[in-house]
Amino acid sequence: MPETTRMIKRLACVSLVALIAACGSAPVGPGFYRVERGDTLSKIARSHRQSVQSITRWNNLTNPDSIEVGQVLRVEPPNGVASTSGAVRSNGNGSASASAAPRPAPGDNAPSSAPASSISLIWPTSGSVIRGFDGSSSKGIDIAAPAGTPVVAAAAGTVVYAGNGLRGYGNLLILKHNAEYLTAYAHNRALLVKEGETVTQGQKIAEIGDTDTNRVMLHFELRYQGRSIDPSRALPPR
Repeated sequence: MPETTRMIKRLACVSLVALIAACGSAPVGPGFYRVERGDTLSKIARSHRQSVQSITRWNNLTNPDSIEVGQVLRVEPPNGVASTSGAVRSNGNGSASASAAPRPAPGDNAPSSAPASSISLIWPTSGSVIRGFDGSSSKGIDIAAPAGTPVVAAAAGTVVYAGNGLRGYGNLLILKHNAEYLTAYAHNRALLVKEGETVTQGQKIAEIGDTDTNRVMLHFELRYQGRSIDPSRALPPR
């Protein structure tokens, strides 16, 4: 793949992350923080008086340098877990002790590799999976099928984006299913629903095409609290 094409794909992916985060953002509970554009883990750690190591551990991050816009992070220690922020205070007798961070409200859970909640999906189209999810270069799965093959809603929801304004994704649909989950459908030949429309699971919403890609296929993504997760884990076996 030419370097120019790779760059376009990377820029389009960043735009998609920002768009999906904006579509699916919801208030986060005490002790958590939603990543914003321009954030780094060290910046987030400093602003919450924690260490990068602590936030990495609490959120099971495999790569502290790879966080996404819209991702929700735990920034205060879980109950019974000590922080390694390095912040100290005097205990009154001249010695220093670690400062205790406020504990999050009961029931708060940060998203990790395994979402706290689940969603029941159906396959958005027939065809063969020609590329799987890896979380970095591929934020979803690619499904090859003949042009015009129906694309259906993987779950009931509301259309929050329908258009071709994101270069590299062609005719794109994004469905919001609840406060936590969204799905995205890219490279369609035709879009059959409009923004604001409510759709049912299995309803035909588009037709497979090759807009902004070099072969006929559907690129399908699943997002949990703005973070891409492997959609094949939420899809039924074929």
